[in-house]
Amino acid sequence: MRLLFLLLVIAAGMGLSTEAGLIGPLGEEVGELPATLSIFGVGTALTFLLMLFCSPRNSPSLFAQPPEQLTGGILGAAYVIIMTVVTPVIGIAVTMVGILAGQIFQSLVIDHYGLFGTPRRKINHKRVIALFFIIAALILMARG
Repeated sequence: MRLLFLLLVIAAGMGLSTEAGLIGPLGEEVGELPATLSIFGVGTALTFLLMLFCSPRNSPSLFAQPPEQLTGGILGAAYVIIMTVVTPVIGIAVTMVGILAGQIFQSLVIDHYGLFGTPRRKINHKRVIALFFIIAALILMARG
């Protein structure tokens, strides 16, 4: 099961790179905000259909949840706007490695302190070394 989940997150990462390749040129053509809106519009429609046909009918209301848990959409919009603006300038690979470096850094902090109700997973030297290699890859790719 763990291997399946690892393969799924790799596929999701591949999807993000593909999205960056599509959204960057679209943003240059129609503008960054309309391009971002297109991503969220299509995503909203797909998610609505999935909820309509695949969600359990007795699940708790989304709006009964703590408000801070509903702010992820703000971060998602910022992410897509930034990706739309920077990808045509620095390229897909550098964009994705930069995003990965930020994700890993923040993930280590969230895991270490058990933020947002997640289980605590202490930072250890292996995780720090892995982050170092990702940052080194970013530096090498940005210069090349």
